[in-house]
Amino acid sequence: MAVIAGPVALVVVAVLVIWKGSEYFQRAAERISKYYGLPVAVHGAIVVAVGSSFPEISSVVISTVVHGEFSLGVGAIVGSAIFNLLVIPALSALFSEELNATRSLVHKDAQFYVISVLVLFIMFALGATYVPGGTNTAAVLTPALTIFPLATYGIYLFLHQQDASDQPVERALNVKPVREWGILIVALLVIAVGVEGLVRAVLSLGETFGTPSFLWGLTVIAAGTSLPDAFVSIRAAQNDDSVTSLTNVLGSNTFNLLVAIPLGVLLGGSVTINFLAAIPTMGFLAFATLVFIVFTRTDLELTNYEAFGFLGLYVVFLVWMTLESIGLIDTVQGI
Repeated sequence: MAVIAGPVALVVVAVLVIWKGSEYFQRAAERISKYYGLPVAVHGAIVVAVGSSFPEISSVVISTVVHGEFSLGVGAIVGSAIFNLLVIPALSALFSEELNATRSLVHKDAQFYVISVLVLFIMFALGATYVPGGTNTAAVLTPALTIFPLATYGIYLFLHQQDASDQPVERALNVKPVREWGILIVALLVIAVGVEGLVRAVLSLGETFGTPSFLWGLTVIAAGTSLPDAFVSIRAAQNDDSVTSLTNVLGSNTFNLLVAIPLGVLLGGSVTINFLAAIPTMGFLAFATLVFIVFTRTDLELTNYEAFGFLGLYVVFLVWMTLESIGLIDTVQGI
């Protein structure tokens, strides 16, 4: 028990540190967006989404560079994407009076996110079939392959810039930008420290239970690093800002898949992932994406009953990962 108690306590402390850093980040990002007069959609889909994705970025960088565990970072990204799609909208709906979507959000942000899932899967497939050393069980990811997802994210930024150019927004001139940028940078450093503690705790738990780091990334690190997204989205929903709440989820996931994972590849130079292990988890991510789009498009609102359904689907995912961890099934780790 003592062997487990230490890492579990570190997980709790690390999550609290990430949470606190995220609070300061969210406030600073909101003031900076108002100072520069950014539209609400851009604030949610790019500024807040990129910043609240910093824990996931940190998990990839720290896992790859410090611990040599790129698969842990990939697991955290995919697991975080599933958490963001199912848990955050559900909590945002349950803790607010109503959570409404817009046709623009569903038809542009959500559909572009589907493209990002497809692009990431194509990158994995190319690494397994066309890169020397790649096999049907191992995908070798090289810096050259990161061109596809990074270019796709560039298109995403371009589309939002085009939309923002037609939306006049008043600037908040009473904000001190230098002070807010300073707070934002310090908050990001605090988040990075929390993520390092979380990664160390998870690696220790993986050694204790004899389970792959990929599984711990899919669950514990994914949930812990998704707290900034949850905090931002729930608070936005409570302030009757459903657009920011949902665009933050989609924007964060898009950034994580198209930028965070390629960043890990660039830092690692050339990394290898278990391709066949990635297929079922990517498949579940695609399924969760379709569920999100269908139910947010229905009457452009996520009801409480639908929110409970989202949470139930996430519980199914956790049960699946738990069965993998104890060795009862081997769709992910037994290949």
